[in-house]
Amino acid sequence: MQEIIRNAVKVISEVGAAYLFQALTIVFLVAIALRVLVYYTVARELWFAREFDKRAQRFLSSEESKGDISFFLVAKRLLEKTFYELFEVRAIMKRRRVDPVMGLGDRVFLINEGAAWLVKDTLRQVKFLKHGKHEPDFMQITKNIFQNNPCFNRLFGIFPASTLNDILNILPSIMIIGGIFGTFLGIMNALPQLGLINVKDVEATKAAMNEFLFHLGVAMTTSIIAIAFWVGLTFMNSLLSPERLFVQAVERYENVLAVLWNRSDDNRLPEDIAEFNEHKDPLDALAEQAVNRMLSGKNKYEDQPRGNPSPTSKGKAS
Repeated sequence: MQEIIRNAVKVISEVGAAYLFQALTIVFLVAIALRVLVYYTVARELWFAREFDKRAQRFLSSEESKGDISFFLVAKRLLEKTFYELFEVRAIMKRRRVDPVMGLGDRVFLINEGAAWLVKDTLRQVKFLKHGKHEPDFMQITKNIFQNNPCFNRLFGIFPASTLNDILNILPSIMIIGGIFGTFLGIMNALPQLGLINVKDVEATKAAMNEFLFHLGVAMTTSIIAIAFWVGLTFMNSLLSPERLFVQAVERYENVLAVLWNRSDDNRLPEDIAEFNEHKDPLDALAEQAVNRMLSGKNKYEDQPRGNPSPTSKGKAS
């Protein structure tokens, strides 16, 4: 057993000394890339919430908001209009040079699908709310909508964003541990060189000391690099914090729904309004078609568990 342990330690020390620095560097670069990608995904949620807020404020300041208002119909119209103008109109017009690039990024990150799902899930959540003395808990409703979005909760629609975010948050500590481990490996490989010192052989002693100092230098270098990586990851985690963006997105979205609810007179559905013609406004019809078209073929998400938390559901919004 001692021989097995000795051989295992020898293999670990040799492999660690040879590849630890490369491994730490690769992990650092991958972590930076993933942090940027997760942040971008959550930032697009906040972007959609802000655009929804703009259109809601524009509606509330118009003459159109002074009549009899149904909360469901107004929310439906504004959400679908927001989606249509952000994705469909931009794709058609391409008035700015950056439009094709942003459109490609949104497709790769499933932002279009995530926004369409956000619209439909919101309408499902608020469809049967009743006007009364107490305002619905729109904060909880909004958190459920964002946390259960299958597109925004998975990077590229594959990797759970919450799991990635948790791993990225602990990586700085792992970097420090890796640096300490590299220091011990360097010292372990350097100590045997002291056994080669022979006071009667000056050249052999000099060579042994040079080898000893070389291994110590490698050990110290690994620790210094690990500390630098720790500083870099800690800075990136603070600068590109998806938790902060998620809280802002939830609060902005919840505030818009609450304002529209307080301004509305009831929560009548289209079938409760005899004169309602869903396609009387061409823009409204196009907006609804755009959302439905984006969600067509995406029903596979219905089969997925709806309990996957958002990467930031453990933040302040929880």
